[in-house]
Amino acid sequence: MAVGLKSPGVLYPVRGVRLGIARAGIRKPDRRDLTIFSLDKGSQFAAVFTRNAFCAAPVQIARAHLSKMMPQALVVNTGNANAGTGSRGLADAQRTCRELADLMGLAVEQVLPFSTGVIGEYLPMDRLLAGLPVALSAIKEDNWLEAAQAIMTTDTLPKAVSRRFALGDRQITVTGISKGAGMIRPDMATMLAYIATDAPVAQDDLQALLCRVAELSFNCITIDGDTSTNDAACLIATGQAGGSMISPSCAEWPAFERHLTAVCVELAQAIVRDGEGATKFITLDIQGAAEPGEARRVADAIAHSPLVKTAFNASDPNWGRILAAVGRAGVPNLALEKVEIALNDVLVVKQGGVAPTYTEAAGQAVMAEAEITVTVRLGRGAVATKVWTCDLSHDYVTINAEYRT
Repeated sequence: MAVGLKSPGVLYPVRGVRLGIARAGIRKPDRRDLTIFSLDKGSQFAAVFTRNAFCAAPVQIARAHLSKMMPQALVVNTGNANAGTGSRGLADAQRTCRELADLMGLAVEQVLPFSTGVIGEYLPMDRLLAGLPVALSAIKEDNWLEAAQAIMTTDTLPKAVSRRFALGDRQITVTGISKGAGMIRPDMATMLAYIATDAPVAQDDLQALLCRVAELSFNCITIDGDTSTNDAACLIATGQAGGSMISPSCAEWPAFERHLTAVCVELAQAIVRDGEGATKFITLDIQGAAEPGEARRVADAIAHSPLVKTAFNASDPNWGRILAAVGRAGVPNLALEKVEIALNDVLVVKQGGVAPTYTEAAGQAVMAEAEITVTVRLGRGAVATKVWTCDLSHDYVTINAEYRT
């Protein structure tokens, strides 16, 4: 239902990145399902991948290729995850890279594969490989929206964000796309994300930056508590804005990191807003924790509770379910009398019990809204964190029950 999510606005091309899209018929006929990114020579690349032990064949191949060479091409298919496919899946992912490398005049290690879709089925290699020259023939700089559409699975809307801003006397562009609507949980929350900038950034700085930004964005979302086999977030820096390198030691770095973080947070939140069957976008604002780990445990306990999520779906101010989730989050020696819980600006729990000012009518009014912030104040310290999630609906069950039909 895409809570508060609109179609992307203006998407600025990023100098040094071109995208080609094809309708390869990988799972469904006549839909965009194959995307190629072509990166100009000299582009720097960083990536973070799923921590799922059963990581898909393309994740394994991408990691192996990244350890050898800087990529100049990415190939992304939707409709089939090529996960749980053993040695054949690895061979298919490698063959895809080899075929595209031959078409583009690259070494096979300069191509990274990405897949998303149904787990446990082999790729239809004849259709996928036939789509590669078609996608290459359509390659251009301003294909970002088409690419955002081509990487969708159960998404209802494409997810894309673009910014242009000044850094000193340079104009910098950051454009990114993401996909995901189910099987989303922190740990590289089936999501894929591709962000590109024309800023000049060294690879080591780029990788460290992506890791930090991912922790504040893609690793702060959860829809259903499931970590996919295929998750990946990629950051490309082409350097074509010119000038000297932007690094953590220069005055421009904080502004650059701030803009990039904002793009990634928006892309991550778009995934939750488009969660399968979602009708509510929920921000969990955990304050007053003693250390980051306990703040995150409290957020996750609430976000992953089916009882909490179904209450939100029903617009039922059953705040006892939130209280119970906080209590089982494993916070040592939690002083109940210091705990406060609020729904938007309505204080619900104070001194470990129902707030004297709380009324069921006020709680009901908040729960009827499409966007809700749950604030939990633990009263233990100064650490805070935010996690974004959604409700759990009948439609979520239907979508996933019928996923392969």
